[in-house]
Amino acid sequence: MDLTMSTTTTTSTSPVTDHDHGHHNLLSSSVSLTSSPPASPAAMPPQPPPPSLPPTIPACDPHDGPACLQLVEDLTTHAGAIQRRVLGEILAMNAGTDYLRGFLGAEAGRRRPDEELAAAFKERVPVVEYEDVKPYIERIANGAPSSLISSKTITELLTSSGTSGGQPKLMPSTEEELDRKTFLYNLLIPVMNKYVEDLDKGRCMYLLFVKPEMATPSGLVARPVLTSYYKSRHFRDRPDSPYTRYTSPNAAILCPDSAQSMYAQLLCGLARRGEVLRVGAVFASAFLRAVKFLEAHWRALCDDLRSGRVDGARVADPACRDAVARVVAPPDPALADAVAAECAAASWRGIVRRLWPRTKYIDVIVTGSMAQYVPLLEFYGGGLPLVSTMYASSECYFGINLRPLDRPEDVAYTLLPNMCYYEFIKVEKDGGEEEEVRDGNKLVDLVDVEIGGYYELVVTTFTGLYRYRVGDILQVSGFHNAAPQFRFVHRRNVVLSVDTDKTSEDDLLRAVTAAKRLLAPLGAILSDSPPPPSSDGGDAVARVMAACCAEVEAGLDAVYRRCRSRDRSVGPLEIRVVSPGAFDALMDLCVSHGSSVNQYKTPRCIKHPDAIAVLEARVVGRFFSDTVPHWEPFKVDAAAAMDANDGATAAAAAAAASLKDEGAP
Repeated sequence: MDLTMSTTTTTSTSPVTDHDHGHHNLLSSSVSLTSSPPASPAAMPPQPPPPSLPPTIPACDPHDGPACLQLVEDLTTHAGAIQRRVLGEILAMNAGTDYLRGFLGAEAGRRRPDEELAAAFKERVPVVEYEDVKPYIERIANGAPSSLISSKTITELLTSSGTSGGQPKLMPSTEEELDRKTFLYNLLIPVMNKYVEDLDKGRCMYLLFVKPEMATPSGLVARPVLTSYYKSRHFRDRPDSPYTRYTSPNAAILCPDSAQSMYAQLLCGLARRGEVLRVGAVFASAFLRAVKFLEAHWRALCDDLRSGRVDGARVADPACRDAVARVVAPPDPALADAVAAECAAASWRGIVRRLWPRTKYIDVIVTGSMAQYVPLLEFYGGGLPLVSTMYASSECYFGINLRPLDRPEDVAYTLLPNMCYYEFIKVEKDGGEEEEVRDGNKLVDLVDVEIGGYYELVVTTFTGLYRYRVGDILQVSGFHNAAPQFRFVHRRNVVLSVDTDKTSEDDLLRAVTAAKRLLAPLGAILSDSPPPPSSDGGDAVARVMAACCAEVEAGLDAVYRRCRSRDRSVGPLEIRVVSPGAFDALMDLCVSHGSSVNQYKTPRCIKHPDAIAVLEARVVGRFFSDTVPHWEPFKVDAAAAMDANDGATAAAAAAAASLKDEGAP
């Protein structure tokens, strides 16, 4: 799971009339109902939607709460029909692309009945992972036409927090996709207004940041999905609205230096302390990082409030400094004294509520790996509700939380059927193990999932991903009308996630294997069975173990290393050495809880408090990395992409030939 938070955006220029409802709605130009001219002559224009269904990207004015809530009802009531239409539109647009022609045949781009094309798609197009589509995306990054995967022009590539070969995955995106994201953002405030009053009576202190981006050989920009949105016209040129009045000016949010941006945004949040009604960040980890930053720099922030200016040594970016200077002027010694009094208190319990007393809730993602931060958020929040508003990823935005004041452990997201075409792989859970349950290419449709069942999410998007495994494991908690509601369980094959990093067991194994060689001078081996005692002394052991920590970090993926070296959101890696017999004791515990002795495998990741206690009680040494791992922005290897594409093209042709030989329609 990747993202995001409640950012309400509307754009208004020339109005367009929506005739798909019994009344006329005025649509902003940022929410277009007509497709742009296709980039490929093989693309077919989508058929107009049935008049009884909302358009694929509906009009959504966040100031008209009743209309937005009715739209949610319409979308979820007709989830099945909308899903069929979404797949029909995607295939009508993109069946003529190189990727789909490889499976559907050369005639795929010509007009065919929607039902026939959808059936062929489900039978012939395989369920894929990133490595399967990576060659196509890297070819586009190196200058190949978008028509490899999309009839619409790919306008940028979004870097995912998931990795491939240690580097961020690249996801295709189009200009229209920004309209779709804006639509989802615009639903969030009408939902919140059902539960929290007067959110239009002040400002929101959302700590939002941009991250590094790069230019690919084709000239396309590759950057994180939220950086893309914050730099788009949808965010930068949003009209003034009581729901989009942030404490931070755009220049502070868009400042490329994260430390300067953090200082500037906290300074603005404190300067506008009396206006703040909502606080938050995207992820819980980012909000807590801001609290820690405040704890370290509150004296300097109070000095700036007292003097009514911005310390140029802390905010050197000219645009950011000038914009923040207008917020903090004139000098306010009384405000500085009030903030200092709270920050200098003996305990920081409830500091968020004390510094921003009008705040109604904390808006952060607290599901998935972010759940580990809930106790700290509750400590600093002083009882403020923790709200996770939406479910999204770099591949696509998916759904919203229709019960935002539920406790973190009860959060469920309703998938909106117009965002993409959803399918699901049934997953059976047996203790800590998971097993896929599916018949070849046959998956479960959105409206056919079962309450209580576990599923892996598979999506077909408007931007060129087809039957793509997102990697999220979800559990169905209920339905809202015909649309299922899902609880996020975890990422598939992720054993380590501290911030936005997602380290798989394979990644961790490679890094640990590389570090094991450093143990040779100690005459020791790395084992999850009783290890032999070391014959060396304290200082030498400490040096070698610290080097092992550094070597493991150096072998982890680029997102982890970025969090360590640039963002400083992850601290030094720690290795804890346990006494002989510790892993035997862990096995005994697992067996006592029902595991089979014959099938027991030492877990690579443990979460159960009892299991953690078994190992903690047997720790005999603790060692930390004493260096920061190297990180630099991801670069596309043009030669490697071309080589990989040759193999991918051959594989697609072989798959198509095989299907033809087997008599596929």
